Amino acid sequence: MPTAAVLTVSDSCFRGERTDLSGPATAELLRQHGFQVAPQEIVPDDQAKIEAALVRLSEQVQLVVTAGGTGIAERDVTPDATRAVCSRLVEGIPEKIRAAGLAQTPFAVLSRGVCGVRGRSLILNLPGSPKGAVQSLQAVIDILPHAVDLLAGKTGHE
Repeated sequence: MPTAAVLTVSDSCFRGERTDLSGPATAELLRQHGFQVAPQEIVPDDQAKIEAALVRLSEQVQLVVTAGGTGIAERDVTPDATRAVCSRLVEGIPEKIRAAGLAQTPFAVLSRGVCGVRGRSLILNLPGSPKGAVQSLQAVIDILPHAVDLLAGKTGHE
């Protein structure tokens, strides 16, 4: 069973001013598709704190999914933090997410979410809204087990 962690990036959720709905919704979808999800955490929109959490979580699980901080507002720094800790980007995954998102809203093109590799883990950025996070994850959920298998060294072809 592949392992995953969910990291919600939100100042207001971190301060307890708003209930995190995106993280639990994302975790539930991952569980429904065979992922063992733990831990689930919340960090503020602070690049250094996001980077530290991504580094730590990527050492514990095969897939780290973030929810929030992917837009163009000044404090939306999740993609920047992800790029900073990854050795390679996987451009096709966020491209697929944005393409699927366009069927729902023209604002999907404003997402700066990325996907990258850190060691043997995949880090995937999702939007912060519960609906956007779930719809984005649904767009790529079927390819994620294969991606984490490849990173685990399972590269044989049948």
